[in-house]
Amino acid sequence: MKKGEGIAICTIDGCDKKHDAKGYCRLHYQRLQKHGTTADPRPTKSERFWSKVQRGEGCWEWMAGKNVNGYGRIQMGTLREPNAQMAHRVAYEYVVGPIPEGKALDHICRNPGCVRPEHLRPVTAKENSENLGGAFSTSISGVRGVSWFERRHSWRATVTHNRRQIHVGYYSTIAEAEDAVIAKRNELFTHNDADRRAA
Repeated sequence: MKKGEGIAICTIDGCDKKHDAKGYCRLHYQRLQKHGTTADPRPTKSERFWSKVQRGEGCWEWMAGKNVNGYGRIQMGTLREPNAQMAHRVAYEYVVGPIPEGKALDHICRNPGCVRPEHLRPVTAKENSENLGGAFSTSISGVRGVSWFERRHSWRATVTHNRRQIHVGYYSTIAEAEDAVIAKRNELFTHNDADRRAA
């Protein structure tokens, strides 16, 4: 009972709802009847999140909703206050801690569906753009930074750095142009893992 009020309240610690039956409020009594315990039967946000992850030896794949770019999405709010978040960011914060302000998370594995914290690193927007995969789908050469230049009948090599396109040179073969753009990116970039492995 609350002091001085003469009203019986629930015996569960922290619950100040009015007593309904057997020392419990209506909510806790119904839980006891239905689930055999007064504890909340719903999974925690963390339990709900990790149940949607398929852990492997390499990537940990997000098995629920994804956006058009393949990045996992999860609703972390409530029906009244929805709060959709990127799954890889949630995973990183659960395991590692807060993401530094102004930083993005770069998928070192280049798999947007991966939520494994060891495969994610905080980076600036510029650093994130350095760790790209291959060429655009519209590329004739199939090589990032290499395009056909009709007037010279050559393959043109370019690198974009700090929003500026840098001309690397003209080459007679795609392989020569590719070697040139990789060398230039390795000179200018710090987070271009694939280029560094290829060099």
